[in-house]
Amino acid sequence: MFLTKECDYAIRIVRALSDFEKKTAKMICDSEHIPFNFAYKILKKLEKVDMVFSVQGSNGGYQLAKRLNQISVFDIISAVNENIYIYECLKPGHICPSNSEKRRCNVHQEFVHIQDDLMNRFRSKTIDMLL
Repeated sequence: MFLTKECDYAIRIVRALSDFEKKTAKMICDSEHIPFNFAYKILKKLEKVDMVFSVQGSNGGYQLAKRLNQISVFDIISAVNENIYIYECLKPGHICPSNSEKRRCNVHQEFVHIQDDLMNRFRSKTIDMLL
């Protein structure tokens, strides 16, 4: 499955901010054991999709911009990963010798269903449910 370390870190960053207190990137890294270079990059991605906001200045930091019941696991994962596929053959443009226009590979067809189920499950689980 193509859930990356970055996805794991993003979920942990949201968990660190779940108390809605303003925290610096260093505070988040220390509490969640995340390398700073990853955290900063992920925080920028989460900020881009309006999941967190940053406060500049000497008293700056990051805070969640949404309530916990408004943030799904899918929202976090898709904020940091452009595409999520459980198997390589689901990627657009992937050429599989067992797949043709006349006959679809049974394995591929089953993976499509599993992928859909998994994405729906990620969409249905909000952060408040996990915490």
